[in-house]
Amino acid sequence: MLIDTHSHIYDEAFDDDRREVVARARQEGVERIVLPAIDGESNERLFAMCREYGDYVVPLMGLHPTSINDNPRWREELAEVERLLENPPQGVARFYGVGEIGLDLYWSRDWQAEQTEAFRAQLDMALKRNLPIVVHTRDAWEEMAAIIEEYRDKGLRGIFHAFSSDIAMYERLREYGDFLFGIGGVVTFKKSALAEVVKAMRLEDLVVETDAPYLTPAPHRGTRNESSYVRFVAAKIAELQGVDYDVVAEQTTANAKRIFGL
Repeated sequence: MLIDTHSHIYDEAFDDDRREVVARARQEGVERIVLPAIDGESNERLFAMCREYGDYVVPLMGLHPTSINDNPRWREELAEVERLLENPPQGVARFYGVGEIGLDLYWSRDWQAEQTEAFRAQLDMALKRNLPIVVHTRDAWEEMAAIIEEYRDKGLRGIFHAFSSDIAMYERLREYGDFLFGIGGVVTFKKSALAEVVKAMRLEDLVVETDAPYLTPAPHRGTRNESSYVRFVAAKIAELQGVDYDVVAEQTTANAKRIFGL
């Protein structure tokens, strides 16, 4: 059994066949699917999945960094995140973490100050409620790590989603708290630099993810990603680390259950 620790199958890309996508995930041994939030525009879609699929999905609540860019209402959305963490909507028993949150400076650095303010606020929300975080980082590994370092020894824990940095950053972030590293489809790409990094990572530090509908692994690269494809990620990790697939499945599932309290 596997846990897809990062999937957006509430996205519109799945409106025509969401039930079939979930059925395929179950069929391929995906035990649970973690659903990180993006922003107020998509939250209701996430909640609808919780009402339909119950404990099979694991909802998170947070404000994505790119949803802050050029958004005059971002502080209102941030306040809504906190309100929802305190009072989940009907049909959502609880939120299992704060995410996805972080820094994304790929598109523009014009909103770095606002993204940083929102990131810190949501780290505080997680600490206040003893919840794990799920951190999105793009073109901002140094900036993100510097903020996480400030929270060292405060009990912060969680997952660095779509880890794509180097071994030095991996070792550095491990020192800052109880953190796991999300490995997705990029590790399966030809000439992927991440593959060499994953070879040297500890299996007890890893979780598998899809980020569906994005970052589709080989052999389906170029098509819409879905949670059933998380098995290709697990298989690649097994190959890189020289262990059986079942060992990867068992350890990454145990890691995910521990960090989310499942």
